[in-house]
Amino acid sequence: MSAEINPCVSCGACCAYFRVSFYWSEAKDGGGTVPSAMTEQVTPFISCMSGTNGKSSRCIALQGEVGQSVSCSIYDDRPPPCHEFEQSGAAGIHNPYCDRARAHYGLPPLPVDNIEVIRLEEISRWPMTDPTAHHNKV
Repeated sequence: MSAEINPCVSCGACCAYFRVSFYWSEAKDGGGTVPSAMTEQVTPFISCMSGTNGKSSRCIALQGEVGQSVSCSIYDDRPPPCHEFEQSGAAGIHNPYCDRARAHYGLPPLPVDNIEVIRLEEISRWPMTDPTAHHNKV
């Protein structure tokens, strides 16, 4: 039996695409676990991970190259949005936000068992010259 590798460790697109906002008290200054030095204040009540509050976003805690090999330097202390974000296909559920972040970096959507079977059946009937033509462009 082979060990299944989580696709997130070779992706990181969500960490370099979305603003990671959370209630200010999630930072250590407020009694939470997120290192305060890695956050910035957005409003009096909302903080975000440094690096994610601009047009080009990349979380300060993200290590490695998106789409290659990545890790989170504060994985055990990451904020709630990071705990709650599910990869597309987790538990057979499609996550369009995961797909959008991956598409931004030229990565294909992760397979979702039931959805992927339908797509493959439909795609096999389509005349296509470009193998990526079925992917949604963001």
